Amino acid sequence: MGRSTKVTNAIRALRFAHGEMTQAELAERIGVTRQTVIAIEQGRYSPSLEMAFQIARALEVPLDAVFRYPDEAA
Repeated sequence: MGRSTKVTNAIRALRFAHGEMTQAELAERIGVTRQTVIAIEQGRYSPSLEMAFQIARALEVPLDAVFRYPDEAA
């Protein structure tokens, strides 16, 4: 968890759009700690592919609505 990732996410905005879901509620739904959700939201930790799908499912959105990887040209 030392270096940050290029992957960005919209978890915080999607949590609020999904009935103001708390970090703790999301963590419980995907089976991790609140601290893990915080680290993912802040881009300090990249979730596994399985966890990424669980996050998208919990927020009821497609995976690419949650996570973005920048284009090299950008």
